[in-house]
Amino acid sequence: MTGSGTNRLGQGIEAMQGESLDPPVQRERKSPLRFAWWAIFILGITYFFLPLIGTFAFSLRAVPPSSAYTAILEDPKFFASLGYSFVVGFITIIISISLLVPTAFWVRLRLPRARPYVEFVTLLPFVIPPIVLVFGLISTFSRPPLPFTHTDIGSTALLVFGYVVLSFPYMYRAIDTGLRAMDIQSLTEAAQSLGSGWLRILIQVILPNLRVALLSGAFLTLAIVVGEFTIATFLARKVFSVYLSQLGDIAPYQQSAVALVSFGLTWIAMGFIALLGRGSRSRVTITGAR
Repeated sequence: MTGSGTNRLGQGIEAMQGESLDPPVQRERKSPLRFAWWAIFILGITYFFLPLIGTFAFSLRAVPPSSAYTAILEDPKFFASLGYSFVVGFITIIISISLLVPTAFWVRLRLPRARPYVEFVTLLPFVIPPIVLVFGLISTFSRPPLPFTHTDIGSTALLVFGYVVLSFPYMYRAIDTGLRAMDIQSLTEAAQSLGSGWLRILIQVILPNLRVALLSGAFLTLAIVVGEFTIATFLARKVFSVYLSQLGDIAPYQQSAVALVSFGLTWIAMGFIALLGRGSRSRVTITGAR
């Protein structure tokens, strides 16, 4: 009895010693990892904000310092080019959603084996340079029977078509990710059992559940349209990216100010998207025939 009690007492003392020694060892192991994460975080913040700080400091070299920013508000070309780019961007978003939502929905619902081929097609804009795309559009649509390049409306239409192609990788993946997060088979069968047709299923069942995914793809598409330069140079010189490039030759301080203002507008758009997507863990909406 005495021997067993001594053994138990010794085991208890060893366990207590082990417990008292474990936390410092764990803290020693965690501290280098925590330091590494903080170092990476600080490095990322510096990499992100340092160019912005440099651009802002350069824009203040104008005399007086605020003249670069006041000149933006007095320049009608700034608002005209930015408004034109936003209109083109919104049209591009609508066309992309109209093309890709039914395609991605049908591939996931009925043609899962075709998904690799659809993904390959949507990845082609990463392989084909924009300069090749724009020369293909110009050479094809600059002569009868479809001389689009002869008018401003036709050139704008070609610009939208080119941007729709460029948006495929981003918009399709956003839509496909949103479809993957919900049971479209059950939703479709339930909607059909209530008498809904394919168009009503897409508009009233699938689209409301894809709100966050569509907003993410729309934001990426709008960012591409506003910042794209190659296609815009050949098809529409009044877009924002071309205006920003031309501004650098005559007013470099104002160009830096415009770049910062456009960056701020981008962050406002991100906040707007986050506001719309808040609490949108989608409500499943199934409606029958009326």
